[in-house]
Order: sequence, then C-alpha cells, then structure tokens
Amino acid sequence: MKPVFLCIGFLLSVYCTPISAVTLHVEKGHSIYSIQQAVNMAKNGDTILVAPGNYKEKNITINKPIVLLGNNYPVIDGEHTYQLISVRADGVIIKGFKLIHSGTSSLIDIAGIKVYDVKNITIENNILEDTFFGIYLQGATHCTIKNNRLTAYAKTDQQSANGIHCWKCDSLSIIGNTVTGHRDGIYFEFVTNSLIWKNRSIKNSRYGLHFMFSHNDAYIANIFQNNSAGVSVMFTHGVSMLNNVFEDNWGDGCYGIFLKEITDSHISGNTFLRNTTAIFFEGATRILVEKNTFIKNGWAVKIQANSIQNTIKNNNFLANSFDIATNGSLVENTFNKNYWDKYEGYDLNKDGVGDVPYHPVSMFSMIVAENPTAMILFRSFMATLFDKTEKILPSLTPENLVDKLPLMKPLRL
Repeated sequence: MKPVFLCIGFLLSVYCTPISAVTLHVEKGHSIYSIQQAVNMAKNGDTILVAPGNYKEKNITINKPIVLLGNNYPVIDGEHTYQLISVRADGVIIKGFKLIHSGTSSLIDIAGIKVYDVKNITIENNILEDTFFGIYLQGATHCTIKNNRLTAYAKTDQQSANGIHCWKCDSLSIIGNTVTGHRDGIYFEFVTNSLIWKNRSIKNSRYGLHFMFSHNDAYIANIFQNNSAGVSVMFTHGVSMLNNVFEDNWGDGCYGIFLKEITDSHISGNTFLRNTTAIFFEGATRILVEKNTFIKNGWAVKIQANSIQNTIKNNNFLANSFDIATNGSLVENTFNKNYWDKYEGYDLNKDGVGDVPYHPVSMFSMIVAENPTAMILFRSFMATLFDKTEKILPSLTPENLVDKLPLMKPLRL
C-alpha cells in the first residue's frame, strides 16, 4: 500500500503545483505591440511591462487579475474620443502610465481609468492629463488610489468632470494624489469607511473635495487651495476632518468647509487661511470644532440658526474680518475657551482666562449679513461706532452666543 500512496502523492504534487506567473513585454515593432493584445494573452497573476512610446488604443479592458506596469511612463492616448482603461476584475494593479486625451460626454461617464464593481485594485504613480473624469470608481471596495497626478484644462464645468470620482464604494484609500483643473478634485457619493490622506486639491472649478451621503470617512492632512470652495460635506454623518489646510478659497459664495445636514462629526487641527468663509454651518448638528486656527478669513465661522448642539472650543481666531456670524437671535451652540484677537477683556487672577465673557458677533457683521453692500463701510468710523454702541447697549447681536471663558493668549496648536 505504501508505494500506492507515494504514487498518489507524486501525482498530486505535479498536478496541483501552480504555474508560475510570467512577464509579457509590450513594445512597438515587436511581437506584442499593443497593450490590449498583451491583456488578452495574459493569464491570472501575470505582469505586463509596457515599453516607452505612444499607444493609441480604444478602451483597454482588463478582465483578469494582472499587473500592468509602465516603463518610463508610456503614453496611452484616447484621441479625445475613447475611455482609456476599464478594470472589470479583482486584484488589478496599474502603475507608471501617462494617460491623455480621453473622450468627453454629457451622457456617459468617460474616464482615464474606470473601475467597475470589483475589489482590491491599486492605481499608483500615474499621470492623467486632459481626461474627462480622471480615475472613476464604481461599486469598488478595498481599493488604493495613490500618488497619481491628475490635471485637466477645461474652461467650463461641462467640459470637465471630477478628478477622482467614487460612487457607492467602501474601504477606499485615496493617498498622496495631486488634482488640478477638474470640476471637483475628489468626489465621494455613497462612500463609507474610507480615508483621504495627504492629497493636494488645487485650482478646481468647484470643490476641492465633495461629500454626498458618505458616512464614517476621514480626510486627514490634505491641502485644499484656490478652489471655488474647499470642501463640501452634505447629508452625511461620522466624518473626521483633521489636520488639513484650507487656503485661498476666495470669492463670492466660497468656503473652506461647507457643512449641510451633517451630524456627529469632528473638525480638528486644521488651518483656515484667507478663505471668504472658513466654515459655514447649515443644518449641522453635534459637530465638535476644536484646535483649529482661523487666520485672515472674511468670516471665520458662519453658523445658521438651524445648526444646533455644536461645540466650538480651543481654537485660535486671528486677523479675521469677522470671527462669527449668524442669522438668528437664538443660538443653541457652545463656544468655550477660544482665543479671540479682538477680545479686549482682562485677567485679574492671571489664570490665562478672561474675566469678562466675549461676544464674538459684531453688530456690523449682522448688518452686512442682511445688507452685503454695507461692506463699503468696513473699517470706517461708522462701523466702529456701531460695534462700540452694541457692546454698551446690546440689541441686535444674539445674547447667548458667547464665550464665557475666552483665552488671553493663543493656543499652541
């Protein structure tokens, strides 16, 4: 019996040993001269290495788990007509390509790279220029989009779509990308449990980052600069917004962060520099805003009367035109232990906390909220007189919007 078992073991070892993955080389003028040809020939787990050159191919479709590597950034050119790469299999890796000139359409979502209902995809170290959508993830899970550079040149929103567009996804990692010139730099809709970390979203025509119905996500250590608006977070809960920079999002109706119908979230460690409005609350509830620095913004915080149970504490307010603005007289939010550079109180017991509560809403800001043309009087003697009079005989500003423990020195954040 022993020889029989040895024979069976030998046969099993022969037939069960996996065939080693191979590398297919793509180069113009050689036997494998197109990327789609190599994809069709490849087996699961193979690597396709593409030589430098210009490859004009119609929507390369990847339907098996392979690694697609570019040597010295070979160019895939969609000739302003086609989608460039479609991913329809789990476990695909795409690295080191330059993808240019996708088609555009108002009816279908054409992208540089589009991922369809799969998982464990890595898209890394690619350059995408002049694409409609840049990288588009649809129904994807456990995917990593890392260190890509996406640039669009359209002059209107209709001519360009979003840089990194994610719809109905879970457990994504969007890391270290630079997105410029798109409609929204990064777009999340119905995306959960995902991370946006160390990206730069600059000079996009609408939002640097746009959230819709996307819960329990975090965006950390990103830069949102010179967009029409920095970040919009809408109809969402459980978002962590930590250690980001919102800079020069400047213009009529522009914000660092716009919060609409959002609950149970955390905004901490961010820097807001030269935004028209740093944070705008509309229908926002139970948001903790702490350890942020607001510098040289038009309005540091605008908080609508329909925003309640929010806590704004341990922040620095420095050289803003207006620190706080609201549109109601009853404010159900807590302001506590912030540093206000406009505070003129005193600290007799030297405990670092002002002895007199601070009301950060000025009368002139209330007037400007109702009559924007009144800004022509900003820094005038008349505006100063309004504010001094309001401090003596308060009538317009909300009495309960007050920091009862204002700090005497800025926090070291």
